[in-house]
Amino acid sequence: MTLIFTTQQRIASTLVLLLCSWTPFALAQTEANLEIVSPSIAVIKKSIAGRLPALKPRFESLSIGLTRDGLIKIMQPDNIHPVERRSVEILVEDDNKDRATLYREIARANGRPDWESELKRTFGERWIYRAPAGWMIEDAPGVWKKK
Repeated sequence: MTLIFTTQQRIASTLVLLLCSWTPFALAQTEANLEIVSPSIAVIKKSIAGRLPALKPRFESLSIGLTRDGLIKIMQPDNIHPVERRSVEILVEDDNKDRATLYREIARANGRPDWESELKRTFGERWIYRAPAGWMIEDAPGVWKKK
């Protein structure tokens, strides 16, 4: 079976791969394999990449932002049209579930389920580092700002 991807899907997949390819110092010292592959990790990454085209305009409008613990938060619900608000909430909930599962699966695949909380912080740093200028991010003290 041949899979055909749209340009948006290819861009989203590339962005997710880039976001998942930077290893911060904290976990580099513990030698966690952040690029570890398993069928479940591949499915989760594909799911996150597939959702990115729908979330990107919300990041750009400052309606949502990236938390320092590797999740997404609705920042300004008033920037979201009331008719679309529930669908955006569902997108954010689904993406956060996938992100949490990704961190758990990477920790488990490394044989270190106790690394899950550190992986959340590491991926939080990674997502924020790779986020385009203008997106809302939560910095280390927990203050929200425009990148």
